[in-house]
Amino acid sequence: MHVLAETSLGLVTVDLESEEAELTGEGTLTRPAVELTLPLLIGADRHGSRIVAVVNRRPPLVVSDDSGSTWRESGGGLPAGRAVAISPDHPDHILFATASRLYLSEDGGRFWRALAPELIDVVAVAWEG
Repeated sequence: MHVLAETSLGLVTVDLESEEAELTGEGTLTRPAVELTLPLLIGADRHGSRIVAVVNRRPPLVVSDDSGSTWRESGGGLPAGRAVAISPDHPDHILFATASRLYLSEDGGRFWRALAPELIDVVAVAWEG
């Protein structure tokens, strides 16, 4: 399984098994906009009724499993974020980006692990597929 990160150097592909990163070229990731009226919103992604939003506060994520009716905080130990993406194949798999690192949750945002590659100026992330 692979994920993409848009950085100031171009698009980077990261293999989630080996955690190896490869610069794959220039370009931008286009993500569908998620319309939310959350305060301090930086970015968000949606899959079905699950919405994950990056906010400019601590913790840096909020998660809704009911289309935004209720929210829970997530990522208490994570640094400030820039982008988020939910896997279209496994909605419990969430990718979170800071300026220089990617984090992965495989349980809907309860627990997170840092991926090995250090990146430069991440602005967007997506699942490759």
